[in-house]
Amino acid sequence: MNDTLMPGREDGTCTAVLDITSETCPMTFVRTRLALDVLPPGGLLAVRLKGEEPHRNVSRSVRALGHAILADAPQPDGSVVLTIRKKEAASA
Repeated sequence: MNDTLMPGREDGTCTAVLDITSETCPMTFVRTRLALDVLPPGGLLAVRLKGEEPHRNVSRSVRALGHAILADAPQPDGSVVLTIRKKEAASA
């Protein structure tokens, strides 16, 4: 697994990059969820994954938690990169 946090973008968001191409379900979503948990609200997570089942399951689970998938980009090597924006914090 390879994950990296890259803070300090001009818009103030943090971007994390997570490569889960070697993971299988359900660990694909577990790793994605853990990466999202440490991001601030509105932060971006780029997840690189491989296979139809992880793609379908991660996408569905991310949306079910209220996060937004901003991009779903197929890569030349057969993997897919999902760009996810973490949902904003709930108002009290």
